[in-house]
Amino acid sequence: MEKAWVRNLRQRQVLTFFVLLSVSEAGTELGPYSIEEEMERGSFVANLGKDLGVKLAEIPTRRARIISQGNKEHLQLNVQSGDLLINEKLDREELCGSVEPCVLHFQVLMENPLEVFQAELRVRDINDHSPVFSEKKMILRIPENSPLGNTFPLNNAVDSDVEINNIQSYEVSSNSHFLVVTHNRSDGRKYPELVLEKELDREEEPELRLTLTALDGGSPPRSGKAQVLIEVVDINDNAPEFQQSTYKVQIPENRPRGSLIVTVSANDLDSGHNAKVSYALSQPSEDISKTLEVNPETGEIRLRKEVDFETISSYEVDIKATDGGGLSGKCTLLLQVVDVNDNRPEVILSALTSPVPENSPDEVVAVFSVRDPDSGNNGKVICSIEEGLPFLLKPSGKKLYTLITKRALDREERGQYNITITVTDLGTPRLTTEHTVTVQVSDVNDNAPAFTQTSYTLLVQENNSPALHIGTISATDSDSGSNAHITYSLLPTDDPQLALASLISINADNGQLFALRALDYESLQTFEFHVGATDQGSPALSSQALVRIIVLDANDNAPFVLYPLQNASAPCTELLPRAAEPGYLVTKVVAVDQDSGQNAWLSFQLLKATEPGLFTVWAHNGEVRTSRLLSERDAPKHRLVLLVKDNGDPPCSASVTLHVLLVDGFSQPYLPLPEVVRDPVQDEDALTLYLVIALASVSSLFLLSVLLFVGVRLCRRARAASLGSCSVPEGHFPGHLVDVSGAGTLSQSYQYEVCLMGDSSGTSDIKFLKPVLPTSLPQCSGKEIVENSTLQNSFGFNYY
Repeated sequence: MEKAWVRNLRQRQVLTFFVLLSVSEAGTELGPYSIEEEMERGSFVANLGKDLGVKLAEIPTRRARIISQGNKEHLQLNVQSGDLLINEKLDREELCGSVEPCVLHFQVLMENPLEVFQAELRVRDINDHSPVFSEKKMILRIPENSPLGNTFPLNNAVDSDVEINNIQSYEVSSNSHFLVVTHNRSDGRKYPELVLEKELDREEEPELRLTLTALDGGSPPRSGKAQVLIEVVDINDNAPEFQQSTYKVQIPENRPRGSLIVTVSANDLDSGHNAKVSYALSQPSEDISKTLEVNPETGEIRLRKEVDFETISSYEVDIKATDGGGLSGKCTLLLQVVDVNDNRPEVILSALTSPVPENSPDEVVAVFSVRDPDSGNNGKVICSIEEGLPFLLKPSGKKLYTLITKRALDREERGQYNITITVTDLGTPRLTTEHTVTVQVSDVNDNAPAFTQTSYTLLVQENNSPALHIGTISATDSDSGSNAHITYSLLPTDDPQLALASLISINADNGQLFALRALDYESLQTFEFHVGATDQGSPALSSQALVRIIVLDANDNAPFVLYPLQNASAPCTELLPRAAEPGYLVTKVVAVDQDSGQNAWLSFQLLKATEPGLFTVWAHNGEVRTSRLLSERDAPKHRLVLLVKDNGDPPCSASVTLHVLLVDGFSQPYLPLPEVVRDPVQDEDALTLYLVIALASVSSLFLLSVLLFVGVRLCRRARAASLGSCSVPEGHFPGHLVDVSGAGTLSQSYQYEVCLMGDSSGTSDIKFLKPVLPTSLPQCSGKEIVENSTLQNSFGFNYY
């Protein structure tokens, strides 16, 4: 009996659930479809492809699926054939209880574009249950003087089937006193009553045993039986009578357990034991027995448990009053349960798309439905999401919603969204449910790599070792995964003379730059190229940055002496008159250094001399001067060895040898040294000036050498005749040859003569280059070609 009561309760809960679901509608309606209960799994219901009006190929591509209301998936869709099939056996009694028709509501959801179709499946009842009496044996005590036609209620049987398959009639076994009459209740149930057709005589027959049979209308019909024992009692000719035949009561569903519902009262006109009335529930169902209880003495009816409007909204039960003599009367209690807003709305998520690709507006993120078992305003809901999110909540039907993206998402801005769906009913007080949906945003390759700098400047010391790591470039990509994996490469250069591939290489993974070979400052001081950074997205994105390589100078070149030439065929001899005064300028050593900066700053030093005290060399400009007056004791020939040294670390040097010949009767204007009082502060400024002049001189010396060579070649072609002697301009030096700036390396203007040696073939060599003295002429041996034109170089030299 307890199992039957539990099963009846579940049937009522399922009935209420489906009645509430039946009010929801969404989109276009399909069906209705119907099928008998207890069909095997996979049984065919209908072909949805035809009803939807789509081709079979569109069903899987549009991701058609069935959304059932509730937690169970009763139906399934075969996307290949479009057939709607049973997913599990359907028990109509378990699903709907006594409600008829038994309707299962479901939706057909199709995407691309989004369409929702409302449909229903009606489960037809089969006769799979027999009538069952709650009591297999009933006892009736009937007075012997009961009038003919008097009726006696009997307990009714229960059949879980509905309509024709439910109980249709009752029969009683053959007897001479009673017949059974079948009556209908307001809820459709049928109950039996015995009708007295022949008077009873207790002395003749004190008790009767009858068999009551309940028959349903199925094919074949099913039946249930119970025994009826009738005890004939002595005369008690007044039965209890209730003050009201029907008691109508309304109670809220939140009424606590033990609350008084109503008090019924019946009167009996008899006296004594026959007038004592007791109250009881007449033929209560399992749900009523668990819900209501009656005080047999006072007639108070109270709640045994809390009632739930969403489970059972009303109760109908008979109350029987029995006196001491066995006579009874009855009344009917109609209990109406009033709904209270005691159920929070429920969010049922049907579909969720995560992750969602960025840059995709109007993307379907989730499909969900909302359910509230309450009724009236208590069951109406308002659905919303947080403001400020790039999502939109779109109603797709009654209590069915679609969550879509309002605009294109940006994963780099935000990679995850926690969307809180808030559902509030309209009851009093309002109840709210929050459901959080987590949506991941998948990456799209929409960001190109970005270098940390637009340009890089790298300093590399010349004469570096091959494969030297000279620097690292770096780029970042705000995308993720393979879209952020960066590959570095050298881009082709616009300079065809720059063999970049033989100079520089780059590590494609980390951007490290390497010098493939030793760099030479004197050959290549600086060069530029572009480096590209490419990600591995589809399509791949790239960017580029400029890299500037500056080669730093190293002191790897020794000074080179331009004058006097050390590789000439004959040594150059400087003439010094014996009458020269102290400080007389004998000659000037001219040298250059291919290095730069302080590596090209030159200083001069006298290493060896025939007469150590006779000559001095100015350290900064290479001028060789006399330090005292000449005497007859001084040797006629002097050999000087000078050291030219740069300012590098370590320094490099070169030596030069000078030959000085003392002559008599050779007059030369005296070039006195300027008698200027030097200021130590000015000496420092002058040294800086000398360094600047030296840097300019290095650049112009090369041009001077080229001009000198071109001039010699032009001289050889212009003069076909040979000259036997070298002619020099006569006269004495103008005043501008005086050094007025101090001890600078190349600060004065000098007049030199060039004596070219020629032969019959027309070739010529430079024999010597020396300052022109007005009282003497250079002596040339052999055939000589002398250039008469004067060239002025950047150092103030006049060449002839």
